Amino acid sequence: MIAKNIEKFNEQLTSTHCKLVAVSKTKPIEDLQLAYQAGQRIFGENKSQEMHSKHELLAKDIQWHMIGHLQRNKVKYIAPFVNLVHSIDSIKLIKEIQKEAIKNDRTIDCLLQVYIAKEETKFGFDEEEVMTLLESKELLKFDQVNIVGLMGMATNTTDKDQIRSEFKDLKRIFDFIKNSHETSNVQMVELSMGMSGDYQIAIEEGSTLIRVGSSIFGSRNYA
Repeated sequence: MIAKNIEKFNEQLTSTHCKLVAVSKTKPIEDLQLAYQAGQRIFGENKSQEMHSKHELLAKDIQWHMIGHLQRNKVKYIAPFVNLVHSIDSIKLIKEIQKEAIKNDRTIDCLLQVYIAKEETKFGFDEEEVMTLLESKELLKFDQVNIVGLMGMATNTTDKDQIRSEFKDLKRIFDFIKNSHETSNVQMVELSMGMSGDYQIAIEEGSTLIRVGSSIFGSRNYA
């Protein structure tokens, strides 16, 4: 079933510029191995230590994406190998990633998480905070952190018009930064938006990374 689901998504994405992030949080190694055997190479986790453990056991050509809220004291667990952090929501977190990147002699790619939902449960910068950060030039100090795009989560709703409006808003911010605020370590390349319930709208609105878990691996058991 996992292999068939991977194949289905690859067929849908063939004619797009979008890539699939298989959200493997809470899933056993065996499930990730099935997805890997089906050709999947990008996996998304939301817990640093779980990602670290899986990285130790699985093939080294896997790209690991941190998609969940990242605590500063957990950066050290993923800094040696993480390919992309989707969830940058504070300048303090950027400073910590810079520190760990220096320790590991590497540059770490990150996305700024932008708050676009009409909910109180999501992390992220609002648009004004993003622009203030970019215009302060403070990011230039962090030469081993590359901001390569934006990430956002739409409201958990069945209202497709609202979801589309929120994704359009994130794409508007992305395009504005791309056209006017790129620097040596800020380049708008990736736009991470869309999950199992709304990825099709996200693709239509310009997403380059969709984060899909349950539609690949089935529902999760958080027990």
